[in-house]
Amino acid sequence: MLLLTYMLAIATLCTGLPSVHTVEVRRRQQVALGDLSNDAPPAPPKPQHTPPFTTAGRHIVDANGKRFKLASINWYGASDVHFVPGGLEKRHRTEIAATIRRMGFNSVRFPYSDQMVIDNPIIPPEVIMANLDLLDGYDLKANASSRADGEPTGPRALDVYKACVEAMTDAGIAVIPNNHITNAHWCDGKNLCDASWKNTQYGGLCKVRQSTETWIDHWKTIMAPHINNPMVIGADLRNEPRGLWGTMTWNMWATAAEEASEALLKMQPKWLMFVEGTSSANDCSGARTRPVKLSVPNRVVYSSHVYQWSGWGALSPYHSRPYPSFALDMERNWGYLLRGNIAPVWLGEFGSPHTGDGRDHHYWDNLMRFLRESDADWGYWALNPRKPEMYDDETYGLLRDDWETVVDDWRYKDLMKIVQPQSSEETTSA
Repeated sequence: MLLLTYMLAIATLCTGLPSVHTVEVRRRQQVALGDLSNDAPPAPPKPQHTPPFTTAGRHIVDANGKRFKLASINWYGASDVHFVPGGLEKRHRTEIAATIRRMGFNSVRFPYSDQMVIDNPIIPPEVIMANLDLLDGYDLKANASSRADGEPTGPRALDVYKACVEAMTDAGIAVIPNNHITNAHWCDGKNLCDASWKNTQYGGLCKVRQSTETWIDHWKTIMAPHINNPMVIGADLRNEPRGLWGTMTWNMWATAAEEASEALLKMQPKWLMFVEGTSSANDCSGARTRPVKLSVPNRVVYSSHVYQWSGWGALSPYHSRPYPSFALDMERNWGYLLRGNIAPVWLGEFGSPHTGDGRDHHYWDNLMRFLRESDADWGYWALNPRKPEMYDDETYGLLRDDWETVVDDWRYKDLMKIVQPQSSEETTSA
């Protein structure tokens, strides 16, 4: 059936007829948003919060001073080897966005790689099979000799990324682009060329070389299409900055984060700037004495990642810590920012496999307890049921292979208990 759909779509495009997927796209959007009456365009979701967003002490607040607690999900793939978000071969992007909203998440952390921006390759139809409307406007029947110089044969990676962002924001979902990795890959944890926002210090060892300046230029490219989209609320500047032991100081990272933030705030001063901790985003303790300071006030959100193997600098990972020891680490690393009403903290990555063992459950229960007690913003890793390159099972994923059915297990149930803020009182922004 998938092959037949592909052949029919290519045939209609090559004969100049309207694309089957173009004709269907409005209906698919209506189905996804639950409105098929009179074939009318789907009504936009009623917003629960009014952008733009700022910070007020430990909270993110909307234009009316009402707290906007981020209950996020990571939707990855654009940072990986195929350069596109996962699932586009299975379901239309508007349907995936509607599923995210239906699941109860109000925001998405949306990773990209620097290589995606640099290469910006033409995307082959087979990885966007359920989104062939993205091929509209491209002359697939033209051969190489008749095609004008530089004329693309299909959508590029940045086009697909932009289309997915718009599908989410049209569904009322806040989107936070995330500079996830330099080389396009699922994880290069041992590759020093991906350890931080720049790798020029390693000379010619890195396949994709990047300086602070080019990193910022890539951010400008990613964010430029969304300057006037109020639901693209900010930028998660770099995933898990780290270096060789003792070589990545908080001051080095804070300085680079300030430089990138200032460049982006010149484009759109309403964006929030998400600054992850060092030591693979574990540690935001440096902000206690060296906070990130920007020319536009009330824009900094700190971010941390917590997994069961985390607990850098100690012999005991979090999967074996008793709760008092775990909570003390959370307080030292980032909890103090909330307790002191200094700045918001977004736990931008955490997760556990659906087949979790005793260690996974021990870590998870401790983290859920701390998130309840601290009422922090959060983002679960991940939505995806599969990893892109080898199609391996993403055991942390919350969707099944159809990209629609929720893995409704203990993880999802616990997450839904911490979606709402503990207090419904409005917060007045400073």
